[in-house]
Amino acid sequence: MAAKPGEVRIPDLTSEPSRFTEDRPFWTAPMTQQPRTILDRIGNTPLIPLRHIRPANGARILLKLETENPTGSMKDRMALAMIEAAEADGRLKGGRSVVEYTGGSTGVSLSLVCAVKGYPLDIVTSDAFSKEKLDHMQLLGATLHIVKSESGRMTEKLTKDMIEEARIIAEAKGSFWTDQMKNRDQLSAYHRMADEIWQQSEGRIDGFVQSVGTAASLRGIAEGLRQKRSIAIVAVEPAESAVLSGGPSGAHKIDGIGAGYVVPLWDKGIADGIERVSTDEAMAMAFRLAREEGLFAGTSTGANVIAALRLAETLGPDATIVTVMCDTGMKYLKIFGAKLGAEAASG
Repeated sequence: MAAKPGEVRIPDLTSEPSRFTEDRPFWTAPMTQQPRTILDRIGNTPLIPLRHIRPANGARILLKLETENPTGSMKDRMALAMIEAAEADGRLKGGRSVVEYTGGSTGVSLSLVCAVKGYPLDIVTSDAFSKEKLDHMQLLGATLHIVKSESGRMTEKLTKDMIEEARIIAEAKGSFWTDQMKNRDQLSAYHRMADEIWQQSEGRIDGFVQSVGTAASLRGIAEGLRQKRSIAIVAVEPAESAVLSGGPSGAHKIDGIGAGYVVPLWDKGIADGIERVSTDEAMAMAFRLAREEGLFAGTSTGANVIAALRLAETLGPDATIVTVMCDTGMKYLKIFGAKLGAEAASG
């Protein structure tokens, strides 16, 4: 039975409650050997506590710093996994091009992977997404195909128009289409991320929170963690387009999440609860993270932290909740700058 918005089905947490000590400020996975290419720097990102933005009840929130990946995004993990799985089984061979539709972070990550491996890449994207991401993809060698949006906002129609354009390009050019909304190869990357979280937290984790785009990261990490322990899993979606929790599809401005329809990789059994966070709330928290924690992140990270704070109040003072710093705020400088300008003008 699916949880209602704002409600969490809490598992029976019978093992020792998680505790965090201030003399252990962060955890990193051990480095094993010198990298051969930039792709070897994907993963093994730090896990750190929030020190100032904390639940009133004293619970702990740990943030997985995916900004430490080469493009500053967790999507580096899934891009590499999709390409290497296709290479391994022969779907992708030297000289064949790759195509994908993307709001930007997946496209940047695929652009990096394809640049290193030598695959031509066509990216279907939109003016609804940050200019920094579009420029980054082009600088890494991708060819962009821009689908016009309605007033620069993410909608269900835009997502489906982008998917159809990618399908047409793949068919016309004989390209390998990574098709991130349906591609299960990426789950293995997030199983590995779950292993990192488990090791870094020493298994002391009571809840995990993640925003939903394709649903692959939430699903893969939840599957990996639940193999080790029963924990509370919470999904996050835009309040303006809360389709996973039964609301209507709508327009929003939280990059990378909220496709506007129930995506193929979503499963009602993934999450114990679903939190709705508005664009304004997510952006305000992204600004707080920068000013109070020195963590410059995008709006999806802001949404994650808001939902983690809510879950912490539900689980109690001894709980430890892990969530994800999905990408760097450097990808949103123009959007954030415009917000600062508007605040200054109104103040």
